[in-house]
Amino acid sequence: MSYSRILVGAGTSAARPTIRRIAPADLLHALRGGIDDFTAMPSHAVFLCVVYPLIGLFLIAMTIGHAMLPLAFPIAAGFALIGPFAAIGLYELSRRREAGLDSNATHVFDVLHSRSLGAIVALGLVLMALFLLWLAAAQAVYIAFFGYHAPASIGQFARDVFTTHAGWGLIVVGTAVGFVFAAVALTMSAVSFPLLLDRDVGAAVAVYTSIRVVAANPATMALWGFIVAALLVLGSLPLFLGLPVVMPILGHATWHLYRRAVEPDPDPHPDYQPRDRGRRYAADFPAALFPTRR
Repeated sequence: MSYSRILVGAGTSAARPTIRRIAPADLLHALRGGIDDFTAMPSHAVFLCVVYPLIGLFLIAMTIGHAMLPLAFPIAAGFALIGPFAAIGLYELSRRREAGLDSNATHVFDVLHSRSLGAIVALGLVLMALFLLWLAAAQAVYIAFFGYHAPASIGQFARDVFTTHAGWGLIVVGTAVGFVFAAVALTMSAVSFPLLLDRDVGAAVAVYTSIRVVAANPATMALWGFIVAALLVLGSLPLFLGLPVVMPILGHATWHLYRRAVEPDPDPHPDYQPRDRGRRYAADFPAALFPTRR
């Protein structure tokens, strides 16, 4: 796949998507759609998202008693930056259910056969880089207030953060910096991944379309960001146990928000499916290792 295809998609479908004005009522519609999809496909959602809280717990456990303890919260909070990419399989299930296609859990892997796979991976790497930059910024903010000395214990770290002027400064500045990173991630990925699943437009066009949606609906999209953040916080308490419910609902809802914010493709592509390789037999070995044109 060429770099130009990853950036701008196929030449025949590179037309700029048409965006819509949306209102808070559209957000409620998207959330209802997300809940409906989750109700219809709960096993799929848990299958996809149960790893999310486990990874969070593992990373926090790794930081306890180590110099990276101040990064425990930024690591957990920073998952929201890569959440749009992590939910790519949920968008695919919602897409299939909307189209009346089979939405069995195995179809999450149909994303691997998408014509936009290269662009999806590229944009996912961009969000991962943003996540790493957020961790670096969080570490810099901590050092600015507390220096390079690591806390001796969890108790001392909690006292330093909540009972000192430096700690409250860390909370205020860290929250402000985190807000900037969250705003950038939301602007880049509000509808970009669902758009890439729906059309072969390339990563650059998908991000630009997402920016246009946010620019055309700043108040509504800000409210959407607040809803996402609030639900993620609720799902994280206690110990991330609510995330296997919150994450899939938000993932499915994002697909429905995309449908509200972007006009449908006038020339939708055929549904992508894995290529039928036919039945293989033991007698075919080793010739089966070398595909031939039929």
